[in-house]
Amino acid sequence: MTAHSNPFVERLVGTIRRDCLDHVIVVNERHLQRILKNYFHYYHHWRTHQSLDMNCPEPRRVQAADRGRVVEHEDLGGLHHHYERIAA
Repeated sequence: MTAHSNPFVERLVGTIRRDCLDHVIVVNERHLQRILKNYFHYYHHWRTHQSLDMNCPEPRRVQAADRGRVVEHEDLGGLHHHYERIAA
Protein backbone atom coordinates (compact mmCIF):
# COMPACT_ATOMS: atom_id res chain seq x y z
CA MET A 1 0.00 0.00 0.00
CA THR A 2 1.43 3.39 -0.95
CA ALA A 3 0.85 6.70 0.77
CA HIS A 4 -1.33 7.73 -2.17
CA SER A 5 -3.85 5.01 -1.37
CA ASN A 6 -4.16 5.89 2.32
CA PRO A 7 -6.22 9.06 2.90
CA PHE A 8 -5.12 9.33 6.55
CA VAL A 9 -1.44 9.40 5.60
CA GLU A 10 -2.13 11.85 2.78
CA ARG A 11 -3.96 14.15 5.21
CA LEU A 12 -1.13 14.02 7.77
CA VAL A 13 1.61 14.62 5.20
CA GLY A 14 -0.38 17.50 3.71
CA THR A 15 -0.88 19.05 7.15
CA ILE A 16 2.83 18.80 7.96
CA ARG A 17 3.70 20.35 4.62
CA ARG A 18 1.14 23.21 4.84
CA ASP A 19 1.62 24.03 8.53
CA CYS A 20 5.37 23.66 8.66
CA LEU A 21 7.59 22.66 5.75
CA ASP A 22 6.17 25.12 3.21
CA HIS A 23 7.40 27.94 5.47
CA VAL A 24 10.97 26.95 6.27
CA ILE A 25 14.17 26.26 4.39
CA VAL A 26 15.59 22.92 5.49
CA VAL A 27 19.39 22.97 5.61
CA ASN A 28 20.13 19.29 6.19
CA GLU A 29 18.68 16.08 7.63
CA ARG A 30 19.50 16.98 11.24
CA HIS A 31 17.79 20.35 10.79
CA LEU A 32 14.72 18.61 9.30
CA GLN A 33 14.57 16.21 12.25
CA ARG A 34 14.71 19.13 14.72
CA ILE A 35 11.98 21.02 12.83
CA LEU A 36 9.73 17.95 12.73
CA LYS A 37 10.35 17.15 16.41
CA ASN A 38 9.30 20.69 17.36
CA TYR A 39 6.33 20.58 15.00
CA PHE A 40 5.09 17.25 16.41
CA HIS A 41 5.31 18.64 19.94
CA TYR A 42 3.23 21.63 18.83
CA TYR A 43 0.84 19.35 16.89
CA HIS A 44 0.18 17.07 19.86
CA HIS A 45 0.09 19.66 22.65
CA TRP A 46 -1.28 22.90 21.14
CA ARG A 47 -2.70 22.57 17.62
CA THR A 48 -6.46 22.23 17.69
CA HIS A 49 -8.13 19.37 15.79
CA GLN A 50 -11.73 19.49 14.56
CA SER A 51 -12.13 15.75 15.07
CA LEU A 52 -11.26 16.23 18.77
CA ASP A 53 -13.77 19.05 19.39
CA MET A 54 -11.02 21.63 18.90
CA ASN A 55 -8.78 20.01 21.51
CA CYS A 56 -5.36 18.39 21.02
CA PRO A 57 -4.28 14.74 21.02
CA GLU A 58 -2.78 15.49 24.46
CA PRO A 59 -5.84 17.21 26.00
CA ARG A 60 -5.34 20.64 27.50
CA ARG A 61 -6.82 21.66 30.84
CA VAL A 62 -9.26 24.56 30.83
CA GLN A 63 -7.59 27.55 32.43
CA ALA A 64 -9.85 29.61 34.68
CA ALA A 65 -10.08 33.33 33.92
CA ASP A 66 -9.00 34.19 37.46
CA ARG A 67 -5.70 32.35 37.03
CA GLY A 68 -3.98 35.37 35.53
CA ARG A 69 -3.31 37.20 32.31
CA VAL A 70 -2.99 35.52 28.91
CA VAL A 71 0.54 35.25 27.53
CA GLU A 72 1.53 34.39 23.96
CA HIS A 73 4.19 31.73 23.37
CA GLU A 74 5.94 31.22 20.03
CA ASP A 75 6.21 27.76 18.50
CA LEU A 76 8.49 26.79 15.62
CA GLY A 77 10.40 30.06 15.75
CA GLY A 78 7.24 32.16 15.60
CA LEU A 79 5.58 30.26 12.75
CA HIS A 80 2.78 29.26 15.15
CA HIS A 81 1.71 30.53 18.56
CA HIS A 82 -0.17 29.24 21.57
CA TYR A 83 -1.61 31.09 24.54
CA GLU A 84 -1.66 30.31 28.25
CA ARG A 85 -2.73 32.03 31.42
CA ILE A 86 0.01 32.70 33.94
CA ALA A 87 -0.36 33.30 37.65
CA ALA A 88 -0.20 36.95 38.59
